[in-house]
Amino acid sequence: MPRKHILAVVAFVLFLRLPFINQAIQGDDYYYLAAAQHAQTDPLHPHHARYVFLGEVIDMRGHPHPPGNAWILAGLLAVAGDVREPVFHGAYIGFSLIAALSMLWLAHRYAPRRALEATVLFCAVPAFVVNGTSIEADLPLLAFWMLSIVWVMKATEDGRYAGPAALAMSACALMAYQSVLLIPLMGYWLWREGRLRWSPLLLVPAATLAGYQVFERISSGDLPAQVLAGHFQTYGLQRLEMKLKNAIALAGHLVVMLSPLAVWALMRRRHGFLTVWVAMFFAAALVLFFAGSARYLLPLAAPLAILLVLHFEERPLLIGAALVWSLSIGLGLAWVNYQHWDAYRAAIRAARLPLPDGSTRRLWVNGEWGLRFYAEAAGAAPVVRGETLRPGDMLITSDLMSAVGFTTGGGVKVEQATVMVQPTLPMRLIGLGSRSGYSSVGFGLWPFDISRDPVDRMTISSIIERKPESSWIDMKLASSDAQIVSGVYQVENGQWRWSSPRAVLLLKTPAGAMPVRVNLYLPEAAPGRQLTVTLNGDIVDSRTLSGPGMHEIVTAPKAVSMETATLAITIDRGFSPPGDSRQLGFILTGAGFQP
Repeated sequence: MPRKHILAVVAFVLFLRLPFINQAIQGDDYYYLAAAQHAQTDPLHPHHARYVFLGEVIDMRGHPHPPGNAWILAGLLAVAGDVREPVFHGAYIGFSLIAALSMLWLAHRYAPRRALEATVLFCAVPAFVVNGTSIEADLPLLAFWMLSIVWVMKATEDGRYAGPAALAMSACALMAYQSVLLIPLMGYWLWREGRLRWSPLLLVPAATLAGYQVFERISSGDLPAQVLAGHFQTYGLQRLEMKLKNAIALAGHLVVMLSPLAVWALMRRRHGFLTVWVAMFFAAALVLFFAGSARYLLPLAAPLAILLVLHFEERPLLIGAALVWSLSIGLGLAWVNYQHWDAYRAAIRAARLPLPDGSTRRLWVNGEWGLRFYAEAAGAAPVVRGETLRPGDMLITSDLMSAVGFTTGGGVKVEQATVMVQPTLPMRLIGLGSRSGYSSVGFGLWPFDISRDPVDRMTISSIIERKPESSWIDMKLASSDAQIVSGVYQVENGQWRWSSPRAVLLLKTPAGAMPVRVNLYLPEAAPGRQLTVTLNGDIVDSRTLSGPGMHEIVTAPKAVSMETATLAITIDRGFSPPGDSRQLGFILTGAGFQP
C-alpha cells in the first residue's frame, strides 16, 4: 500500500475521532463498564457483574456479547484508575485505525484504482462515525472482523500469517457471536480461490466461543448461551413482530449506509466474494438480530464501499456525492449524539452532587444508560421495581428512558430542577416523539429522524412528606401511590395491584371507630395462606385463607388516637412467576378504614 494512502487514512480517522475525544458515557457503555469494574476483582468472569436493569437485578451471563470488550475496558480501567472519557476514547481510536487500514488493504486488492476513495467511504459510513465514539463492542468487532479477513487472505499466500489470522478470529469471536459468520464467508472465498486446504483455520471462531461456553459451565454452572436464550424468552425479543421491525429497520439502514448509490451498485455490479459478503451477512442479520440497530451492519460497509467505487470508477463525481451524503449524515448525528449525552453529565455536575457527607438524604436514579452512569458516580442508587422512596430523598429521572415503578412512602415527588436535552441540530438518533430506529426499533423504524422536539427531559426532584388524604385506598386509582409506603406495585389492567408478601399503607384516621377492611385476591399460583393484618404495629386480624379466590377481611371497629395510621398486610409465603423477578404475595384491590 502506498505510504501516502496510509497517512491519508490515518489523518481522516483522526479527523473523525478527535473532536469527540471527550464524548460522555452513552448507551450500553454503562453495562460494559459494569463488567470492567467487576473484572477488577474477578478478572476471569467480567460477565458475572450484577446491576439493575429496568428495575430488576440481573447479571451479565446472558449478555448478547462475549466478554472480550469487557476485558479491554478492564485493562484500561486498571491503568487509568477511573473512568476518564478522553483516555478511553483515545485508546479506542486504535480500533478505528485497525478497521480503516485493513479496509485500505482490501480496497487495494479489489479496487486498486480507487482504493483510497473506497476506504474514505468506509470511514464515512454514519454508523462508523457515530458508534466509533462509544466504548461498546461495535468498533472492536469491526476491527477484528476486517483484520481476520485480511490475514486469512494473507495466510493463504504466506503461511507466516496463519498465527495472526487465528488470533484475529479468536479476538473477533470474543467481541460478538456473529463472528461465526466469518466461517461461511471465508470458506466461500477459499473455495473460489482453490485454497480449501486452509479451511481448518476457519474453525477458530467456533472453537473460541465453544471454549468460552465450556469454561463458564465448568466455573459457574451456567451456559451463557442458555441464559441468553432465557432472556430472549422473558423479554420476547424473538417475536415475529420484533423480527419484522428488525427487517424494516435494517433495510432502511442499508439504504442510508453509503447513500442509495451503494444499493444501486450492489444491484448492478456483480462480484462473487463481495456480493456474497453483503447477501450472506444481511440475511444473517435478519435472522439473528432483533433491535434493527444501524451498528449491526457495520461489517457490510467494506464490500458496499468497494462495490460502489468499482461501479462508478469512471464517474468520480458520484463517488464524491456518496461521500458527502454519508459524511453529512454521520457528522450531524455524531454531534447530536455528543450533545445528548453530555447534557446528563453537565446537569448532574451543575446540581452539585453528590450530597454532602453526613447527609441523611438518599439519592436515587430512575433511568438507564449514560444518565445512570453519571448519577451513580454522584452517589445515586438505581431504583428497583417496587422501591420505596421516603420523604427527604432526592430522585433523578428521565422522560426518555423506561421508568421503573416505585412508591413514595407517604410522600410526594416535587420537581426541583428540570433540564431539557435539546441538541442544536434537528437530527435525531433517539428522542421524545422521535421515529428514529437508529439504535433500536423500540423507538421507531426510520434510519434517523428530523425533529425539533427535545431528546429528553431530565428532572431532579425531592420527596416531601405529605399527610394522607384518604382513609380508604382504592388500588385502581393513581392517587393511591402517595399513600403506599412499600410492597405494592403499579396498577395493572386499571383495576388492581400485585403486592409483595408484605404491603404497608398510610391511612388518614377516621373521626370515630371504624372497621379495617382488606379486599384481596389469591391466585392459584400463590402459595401463601396465613394472613396477618396489623394497625400501627398491633395485630387486628390473623387468619388462614381457605384457598385461591377473592377474600374480604373485616375487623371490629378500631379507634386510632393519632392523625395517621399505618396498615400492614402480611402473608406467610411469596412466589415469583416465570419471567417475573418480583416477589409476589397476593393481588390487592382495596384496603383501609371502611364501614
